[in-house]
Amino acid sequence: MRVEMLARVAAVNRASEAGWDVAGDRPIVTLCSGRPQPYAEAMCRVLHNTRVPVVAEMGVWLYDPRDNRFIMDPAITAEHLEMVGAAQAWIRREFGGMGVVVQPGKTASISIWHPETARLMELKPRLVEAFAREGWGLRVSSTVAWINCDLAHVSKATGIARMMAMMGLSREKAAGIGDTMGDMAIREKVAFFACPSNADERLKAHADYVSPFEEIEGVLDILDRLAR
Repeated sequence: MRVEMLARVAAVNRASEAGWDVAGDRPIVTLCSGRPQPYAEAMCRVLHNTRVPVVAEMGVWLYDPRDNRFIMDPAITAEHLEMVGAAQAWIRREFGGMGVVVQPGKTASISIWHPETARLMELKPRLVEAFAREGWGLRVSSTVAWINCDLAHVSKATGIARMMAMMGLSREKAAGIGDTMGDMAIREKVAFFACPSNADERLKAHADYVSPFEEIEGVLDILDRLAR
């Protein structure tokens, strides 16, 4: 993402913040991400979101910029954290020698990467088999270059539900943007949903609008459309 493009998103949030106390319902751009909480918090600050919680680590965390709070999903127990730790130790033991890297910064989920993406994706069946054998309640999914292992009962959908309840938001007051099938959780929670042109074709089929532009340029185009 180019810095100047992110600055334009931040400008949208600054304008919304300036009129918040007057209208009370101007849109604020926030994040719903599978990335670790520190990344999501940093992006929250870059985008000048001071009003609306961020969903991070696929629903594990909410970061609330209003009072700098980090809120883990209360449905995650000490036993769940121990289970994730055991699964991560198994992954490091079994795949570490192959050059597989565990993404740092995650608390209750695991994401793994390898420079040869095709080789990484070949590991998915072994992960599914091991998790079932050990009774680890983790679902296995993938993005373009990562394999994600998440608690079965925690997701972007549960994170969005917690955020919307915290803010008193209804579906009719929310819009969303996504690019992977994991973002169907956003589609289901908002009245208007859009995709940049680089989004998964299966997700585009569920969009109210598909931008002709990719990535951040597509996001800015979608924000312009929402403002009209």
